[in-house]
Amino acid sequence: MSFSSDVKAELCRSPVTRACCAVAEAYGVLLYANTFTQREIRIITGSADFARRVPRLMRRAFGLDFNSQLSKAGRHTVLTYTDEAGIAQIFRAFGFDPGETVAHHVNLGVLEEDCCRTAFLRGAFLAGGSINTPEKRCHLELVTDHFSVARESFVLFRELGFDPRETVRRGHCVIYFKRTELIEDMLTAMGAPLSAMELMSAKIAKDMRNKINRNVNCDTANADKVVAAAAEQLAAIRRIDAQYGLDKLPQPLHDTALLRIANPEVSLSDLALLADPPVSKSCISHRMKRLMTYTPAGE
Repeated sequence: MSFSSDVKAELCRSPVTRACCAVAEAYGVLLYANTFTQREIRIITGSADFARRVPRLMRRAFGLDFNSQLSKAGRHTVLTYTDEAGIAQIFRAFGFDPGETVAHHVNLGVLEEDCCRTAFLRGAFLAGGSINTPEKRCHLELVTDHFSVARESFVLFRELGFDPRETVRRGHCVIYFKRTELIEDMLTAMGAPLSAMELMSAKIAKDMRNKINRNVNCDTANADKVVAAAAEQLAAIRRIDAQYGLDKLPQPLHDTALLRIANPEVSLSDLALLADPPVSKSCISHRMKRLMTYTPAGE
């Protein structure tokens, strides 16, 4: 199962105890379903848990039986409802006249209570939502064919304290969320706290891996710099030895040159500790700079 399916399975375990919340969740389901017209309701889902929840939800909200026209299409379940009297009853429950409704809208009068608003969000996600696996970049989205529903849902989500974005993809209206913290809060509000915790744990693990990778990359880069600097210093020491002889060097520089030859890959900090007696990093760095530009006095 995908993470999205796991989330929907957890959401479907949320009990619907209040009739108003059942209506609100059904409202979200229908506005984000595949078809919701005066003549037909069609819900296509790959979630077996959601397919089982829909008939119970519609019975609790409207007293209607959605079990009679349930079929399979590959891995998906198709729930079809064509009883026009029942559909008219649903339209009236949402405050619309089925004979006059041209385009769907979100009737906020059905969603006055906070519990009903989160129930609407749950229904919308169950019917038209998806979320990617926690191991990838966090992304949750809701898709509907109704432009007004998308715009009004966008406002509703902002009122609930979320920060949605919106776009149009292949003619479908998409509301999406990318901030992990917001998605965690949304999942918790909808009724999927375990999925929210899984998302949080995955984010912590990902951040830790990224931090380790950054540290490894930083250490590698620093090691490369140390090796490159040491190679330049050794080249300068060989030049001095070939042109003048290391015995011509002042004692501090002579000792530093021999120390570098004996320890060709260590950092200046470690080289300073290896000196006898030990010196500071700034001292050894100063000596190295003198070696890099050394010419005997009088030349």
